[in-house]
Amino acid sequence: MAGTVIGEELTIEGEITSDEEVVIQGTVRGSLSSTDTIQILSGAVVEADVTAASLSVAGAVTGNVTATDRVDLQAGGRLIGDVRSARLTIADGASFKGNVDMDV
Repeated sequence: MAGTVIGEELTIEGEITSDEEVVIQGTVRGSLSSTDTIQILSGAVVEADVTAASLSVAGAVTGNVTATDRVDLQAGGRLIGDVRSARLTIADGASFKGNVDMDV
């Protein structure tokens, strides 16, 4: 795994900004931003507005999401909030509540 990893036992409250890939296994509250990919793994909890080039969600996200490329909501993933992205995929078994704006 390359980039920044927020471990399973870690809780971060505040603003996270990165120019590399970010992998979330723990809990993040506040805001999360990367010019690269953000992966939110199964079991991870993100209560934040998220901005990234692309976003993969297998855990739980509550907050608005903006991605310049794509948002992938994986099986078991949950997203509550508005999505602004050129592409959005929602896998069978995923949960989504919010609005989608694909005019990016």
